[in-house]
Amino acid sequence: MAPSIVKRYLIAFGKYKTVGFGIFALAVGVSGLMGLQEPPPPVYQATGVMGLNSLPLTLSETGPNIQEAGRQALSREFLLAEPVLKAVGEQVGLDPRILKSAYLKTPSEDEPPLYKVSFKDSTPERAEAVVKLLMQGAIEQSRQLNQSRLDALIYAIDQRLPEVQQELREVEDRLVQFDRVEGAAIIMAQNGVLVGKIQSAIQQQEQLRLKLEEINAQMRSLEGQLGLSIDEAYSASALSRDPIVKNLQGQIYQVETQQALLGQTLRPDHPQMVELQRQLSGLEGLLTQRAQEVLGGEGVATPFVDSQRIRRASSLDPTRQEMAARLLALKTQKDTLQEGFVQAQRLEREFKATYMSLPDLQLERQRLAQEVALTKALYDQLQARRVDTEAARAETVSNLSIAQEPEVKEQREEAPNVAMLLLLGSGVGLAAGGASIFLLSALEGKFYTMEEVRSALQERDLPILGTIPHVVSFESIEPVQMPAILAPDSPYLPYYERLRSNLRRVEGEAPPKVVLVTSAGALEGKTFTAYNLAIASARAGKRTLLVEADLRSPSQAASLKVAVDPNSIAEPLRHYGNFDEGARFVPPVPNLYVMTSPGPQPHPAAIVESSEMRQLLAQARVRFDFVVVDAPSLSSCNDALLLEPHTDGLILVARPAFTESGLLAEYAEMLEEAEDSLRVLGAVVNDAEISIELPLLPHEEEMEEMDESIDLFREFPSEPESHRESEEEAPAPFDSRIS
Repeated sequence: MAPSIVKRYLIAFGKYKTVGFGIFALAVGVSGLMGLQEPPPPVYQATGVMGLNSLPLTLSETGPNIQEAGRQALSREFLLAEPVLKAVGEQVGLDPRILKSAYLKTPSEDEPPLYKVSFKDSTPERAEAVVKLLMQGAIEQSRQLNQSRLDALIYAIDQRLPEVQQELREVEDRLVQFDRVEGAAIIMAQNGVLVGKIQSAIQQQEQLRLKLEEINAQMRSLEGQLGLSIDEAYSASALSRDPIVKNLQGQIYQVETQQALLGQTLRPDHPQMVELQRQLSGLEGLLTQRAQEVLGGEGVATPFVDSQRIRRASSLDPTRQEMAARLLALKTQKDTLQEGFVQAQRLEREFKATYMSLPDLQLERQRLAQEVALTKALYDQLQARRVDTEAARAETVSNLSIAQEPEVKEQREEAPNVAMLLLLGSGVGLAAGGASIFLLSALEGKFYTMEEVRSALQERDLPILGTIPHVVSFESIEPVQMPAILAPDSPYLPYYERLRSNLRRVEGEAPPKVVLVTSAGALEGKTFTAYNLAIASARAGKRTLLVEADLRSPSQAASLKVAVDPNSIAEPLRHYGNFDEGARFVPPVPNLYVMTSPGPQPHPAAIVESSEMRQLLAQARVRFDFVVVDAPSLSSCNDALLLEPHTDGLILVARPAFTESGLLAEYAEMLEEAEDSLRVLGAVVNDAEISIELPLLPHEEEMEEMDESIDLFREFPSEPESHRESEEEAPAPFDSRIS
């Protein structure tokens, strides 16, 4: 068996052989015309050589580096650039596009450093002039490259120098500012002064603490002797020295004395007693008010809240007043010492913080100093590089020089070999014609062989349920009638029986009972497959129903010798809804019934989605052993997708030379993505190239018998010769590869 690619090419050759023969004839004709041309006139090739200069001795360091870098750029595109060709063309009077044919050979690593320049022209003088000018232009191009690189370097340095100079000023200013602020602390720490200040602050705190303890002891002693706190002593001392308070105390004492004397004879509610009590209350109020004025804060800060306590506090004798004054003086001294102690603690903390931050300050200064040094070094380096580059620019030379002046040689081409050109043209024509045939078949986007279709289906994980051979039918010669396999001994029937048995082995809870047959595109044989699958099921003894659900195409029931009800075209819903009248028995095939299609219809989608269609499929599932639904192709409409939920799954039919690869991939991917809502049982390869041994027709059997009789007659020559009967013509076989 030939490989798949050979089969594909042979099929494509049969379709596009005219294009292939045309390309072959064109190639042979062009080669013949080339062979008949006269030999061209002689041309003159001038060749010159340029050598690579050694590195010059210069005073700068940049010059040799630029020269070495310039050697790496000595390519043909650079040395013979457009400006060089344009300048040479203006001098010799040639178009620069013609000068692009000039050849420049650059040396490899293991060759001498020589650059060969050659040019062909019709005159030797111009060829020599062009080569010489090209070499001069290449040398000047190399020199300008070195000079331009030095100019670019100088420009870059000039752009960088002001930035570095400004950066140097900024880092120097930061270092100076740091020394102004933190320099004194660093010097003090380095000289030991800061440590001495810390120790002095600690000693001062110790001295102040001892003094505070001494004063606190004296204050506690005086408070014990007085029986007053420091605040009470302050209030008592202030009140005892106020004359108004003393005067009010005397008046209160007189009123209290009169009350005591009169109280011995008068009752408390006596008018004199009431008057004395009123005077006493008024004097006590005045005493309290005066005490608040003396003590300040409107009496809020004083511990004396009634006149009795005020009178007791203001009744200090001179000795106790002196002791209260001493207590207040100690309090003032204590506050002063306490403030000094807090100041000493603050200084200690500040000195210690400065001492602790000293390493960071030193590191920061070192960093600033290092930054200044690095920036200064960069600035000095740029200045030195600027001077060195200026010196290198003054010494700029080219990397090339002329090693050999141009030499001119005459070249003549021999007359073309006609036979060789024709042979070469034939080979090119065969290759181009074959390639064009293969390219046209590839651009068509169709599968040409059974192997290609099977491979595409397997790549999409679609199980192949059956492979159906090309069917040749001798039962009908009418081209409009689809060749259904009605004969019980047909050699094609086992293939559909194998398809039916494979369907019963599909994975699932139960074998599919209602299957839907469709295809990706038109003319792939989905109707033909549906019909013959139903016939194979009926021949196997299964009560089978074939439902023609393609309402966009005419019915093919005539191939089963079943007539279509003319009323179904006008009332399609009634046709599908009346199951008993719509289902027709197929006389040639026992157990087979067909529900004919009333198509084509103007609104097929409405009929497909109708309740009558759903009831039809539901009744068929109950009343028949196997149901085959013929649906339109997926590319023409969505009828198959609307019918599939009412079936047990769909079968996808593909056919070599008709199935488009892109269309099959698109709908196979769509079915794979919708596997949760759609069930794909598998695929069928229709019209495959499988050899089938066909049975002999009646007239062919008679011919074989006559051949045997002739052979017997020849063995017995004594018998009279018999005349062979005239051979009847056999009806032409019908190609059943239809959709």
